[in-house]
Amino acid sequence: MTDSLSVLNTPVLWINTYLQEKIAYLLSATGTTTFQDELIPFFPTGPSTLEALQTSFPASGAMAVYDRMFRMRRGAFPHIKCEQVLYYFYAQSDNPIVRMIKIQEAVLRLMDRGDETAEDINVWARNHAPIDGMTCKFYFHNFKIYQLEEARDIVDFGTARTYAGNKIIIDYDYHAMQDILDSVNP
Repeated sequence: MTDSLSVLNTPVLWINTYLQEKIAYLLSATGTTTFQDELIPFFPTGPSTLEALQTSFPASGAMAVYDRMFRMRRGAFPHIKCEQVLYYFYAQSDNPIVRMIKIQEAVLRLMDRGDETAEDINVWARNHAPIDGMTCKFYFHNFKIYQLEEARDIVDFGTARTYAGNKIIIDYDYHAMQDILDSVNP
């Protein structure tokens, strides 16, 4: 099996890498930091307590933790898959709330454009492959974005005073290229 057919080659790999680059570009466009300073690392589901968050926080002052959620197909066509990714964005710095607002706005501007977002990611993936030796084996369709708020999070972050956080769900559809499908049914 080639790296492009690896089980690590998932739609989320391409969405996360796209977001990481584009958020950094949008944040550096404000002129307060350079592009490399704004690269936000993305981690699979991680810290669940403030203590764990404090010990794993990267030097860049921001990070994202994500959880991939499979969904039932919306239509009768069996090849279009539906997924959501739940992101927890965290920031710490001299002004974490302003930094969090900038990150939230960057994600909103990038991901809340339906098929236009999907086409941007499709073009971006073609132009940025390979990533870790893998080429994109997915074609994206229709993105939507939702923001979550919970009173518990506001209290937790309020007591930390140096952190800001935000939960965002990105909902999208995609289909896998035929060689990915063939790799599970040789």
